[in-house]
Amino acid sequence: MTKVNVVIGPGSIGQAIARRVSAGKHVLLADLRQEKADVAAKTLSEAGFEVTTATVDVSSRASIEALVAKVTSIGEVHGVIHAAGVSPSQASPETILKVDLYGTALILELFGNVISEGGAGVVIASQSGHRLPPLSIEQNIALATTPVEELLKLPMLQLDQVKDSLHAYQLSKRGNALRVMFEAVRWGKRAARVNTISPGIIMTPLAKDELSGPRGAGYKKMIDGCPAKRAGTPDEVATVAALLMGADGAFITGSDFLMDGGVTSSYWFGELAPE
Repeated sequence: MTKVNVVIGPGSIGQAIARRVSAGKHVLLADLRQEKADVAAKTLSEAGFEVTTATVDVSSRASIEALVAKVTSIGEVHGVIHAAGVSPSQASPETILKVDLYGTALILELFGNVISEGGAGVVIASQSGHRLPPLSIEQNIALATTPVEELLKLPMLQLDQVKDSLHAYQLSKRGNALRVMFEAVRWGKRAARVNTISPGIIMTPLAKDELSGPRGAGYKKMIDGCPAKRAGTPDEVATVAALLMGADGAFITGSDFLMDGGVTSSYWFGELAPE
């Protein structure tokens, strides 16, 4: 039977991962905008991959259900690469929570119902989740285990508790890692694995926009003030994803991999520490 890797959000990082893990597999590229999926499909097709495209709104259960149906009509779901989301400078707190937190939980639930034996998933979270102060044990459990349709009703996620878009983003990305820990138990019952990667500043078109935008000075400070003294590349994220999704990562599930050039280290213990 055909093995399918589905890439939700086939931007620079999603494509880089797909190239590393999809030889001999069918690749389904899903994006909110058809034209973005088409551009990615052209690139991957020219590189020798068999590709199908779809549109998806990750904040809609019906839309993800339709995507699952399309993927399973092609073959068995072997890999799930979730790299879609919105950043703090792109959206309101409400939208960020709906797309980045609720949407990720939906994807983990619905693809966890169909992932094949030996399959694997990777969710792209963010270093931002590691800059949120510690949550209580009760809050961690709530973000990890609350049924998906109840998630956005949690008191800690109400707009009088969420300060701004950055806070919403940090909560969402912390929530992604916690939700993956919870879902790893369920995916394991199907002999499948799932992990998160929390990248720092990765040089994508979005990051380049941020560097030249109102948050550019903060981005440059993070790059200059971290041990690596540079931003990362999509291919470096793909190297970690290939480990996590392949045979060499067979003992890794429910884990979060922070790869940020040491920005988080400098934030907590170095020159990037808040005043």
